[in-house]
Amino acid sequence: MKLSYSIKTALTGLTTHKSRSALTIVGIIIGITSIILVMSLGQGAQNLILSQVNGLGATTIAVIPGKIPTGPSGAAQIMSDSLKEKDLVALKVRTNVPYAKYVMPLVIGGGNAVFGNQTYQVGIFGGGTLMTQILNISIGEGSFFTDDDIISKQQVVIVGYKVKQHLFDGDEAIGQKIRINNNTFKIIGVLPEKGQSGFVNFDEAVIMPYTTVQQYVLGIKYFSRIIVQADSQDHINATAEDVRNTLRNSHNITNPINDDFSVTTQADIAATLNTVTSALTAFLAAVAAISLIVGGIGIMNIMLVSVTERTREIGLRKAIGATDKEILTQFLLEAVMLTATGGVIGIILGGILSYIISIILTSALGMNWQFIFPWSAAMLGIVMASLVGLLFGIYPASQASKKSPMEALRYE
Repeated sequence: MKLSYSIKTALTGLTTHKSRSALTIVGIIIGITSIILVMSLGQGAQNLILSQVNGLGATTIAVIPGKIPTGPSGAAQIMSDSLKEKDLVALKVRTNVPYAKYVMPLVIGGGNAVFGNQTYQVGIFGGGTLMTQILNISIGEGSFFTDDDIISKQQVVIVGYKVKQHLFDGDEAIGQKIRINNNTFKIIGVLPEKGQSGFVNFDEAVIMPYTTVQQYVLGIKYFSRIIVQADSQDHINATAEDVRNTLRNSHNITNPINDDFSVTTQADIAATLNTVTSALTAFLAAVAAISLIVGGIGIMNIMLVSVTERTREIGLRKAIGATDKEILTQFLLEAVMLTATGGVIGIILGGILSYIISIILTSALGMNWQFIFPWSAAMLGIVMASLVGLLFGIYPASQASKKSPMEALRYE
């Protein structure tokens, strides 16, 4: 018997029992859909995170207080007060960090901005006049604070677009005074609508001189970050090493193991996040793939039932000359066709759902969540589905091929 005839016979067997065939491949559809969904959203999340990191600037180096934790016992080391004014002064010395273009402290907190009976929860960022260059922000209305404001700890504030809209409902904000953590600050500027920038949404934030935040908002004398920008990408690694050496001298550290700070470049952050997101996506895809195994077991069970129900058909085919090999081929082809069909449907359904979810996430998060169709996962899904059909179809097919034609014809 030719293979084409076996394929035609297998298709006839499947289309004769459409409802059973459809129910049989549900598990495969769910498995492949889940894999496509996880891989697509995982790659979309990875691209979004990496784009946010790159949005901070390729030459930006962040100095973080405390060590990056390597386990539960090190979690407390993140909240460290190791970065002080003396460190900022040392990093600004040209001979210590010759390739540094900008050096700026950053103080980060949160609180409620209050005007009249309106309250809005805001992120609070205290920095220097270099914030406009380093963090790529601009002023829409009013002006930015000055070096004199930083030195004199002036109680001035620049508010984000959404903060102004919520507190003043479109009215003039420049010159008005708002309260943050029981202190009064005069608005001197308003940021234009920008949305997410890096990991920060400045539309929902306020910006002040870092000395003002330290004195009147947080009551601290240390920095949350020190941002260093190298003069070129070629000098990033050299600048990062100069920063480490300078801070070790400032903190009297001779052994790098005892560092009470961490220096990270955007490339370091991107590489770490890429590893984490890739591992998480792979894990979730592996979990989703378990449903393929469940679907394969379901196919084997249904095929065994099918063999029993079609005993007389098998006996009749053998009586007119069909060999064991041909019967085996027919039932194997049925199993592979079922799973391959389920795979194709799962890929299409997974792609559609991924596209819809990417649109929803873009709208909900206010970020450009890119839809990415995982072609490699789709091809692998088809192969895996076919292999599942082949593996779990062998036993039912072998059982069908072993039936005696005389007994099969007598079967009721």
